[in-house]
Amino acid sequence: MTEEKFNEYVNAFTDALFRFVLKNVKDVPSAEDIVQESFVRLWETRDKVREGSQKSYLFTIAYRLVIDRARRLRHSSGVEVETIGRPGPSEGYSDLGQTLSRALDGIKEEWRSLIMLRDWEGYSYEEIAAITGASISGVKVGIFRARTELRRRLGPIDDII
Repeated sequence: MTEEKFNEYVNAFTDALFRFVLKNVKDVPSAEDIVQESFVRLWETRDKVREGSQKSYLFTIAYRLVIDRARRLRHSSGVEVETIGRPGPSEGYSDLGQTLSRALDGIKEEWRSLIMLRDWEGYSYEEIAAITGASISGVKVGIFRARTELRRRLGPIDDII
């Protein structure tokens, strides 16, 4: 990979990669660090990455860095990450996007990543399996469980709208 080609990949994939990471880590400086580290690793292994698989490689690296960060935070704090949950009936819903975001925040990190890769970034099950290192059936089960948990957290549609 040439420097020019690498710069094309940076321009093409940075926004999507940043959105994916930020949605998972909820911290702009950490998201920026993870995106930068993903591109550094792409450059360091540029001769080993097959042409056409750079985007998948970047998301794989970012996914693993997000999971590693979550594990480090969990172990260093010794406390489970607090879930926000759904607002009570008296609070009301100000924004459907906020409601969905709060529900996503409350599910397991691995499930949230699967949902983000499938529903936000549009990856196929096969691509997600390659990114996460899971089997295709494992990806499908994880997405099913994530969606089931989201439905449970969101409650009846009439309560949301």
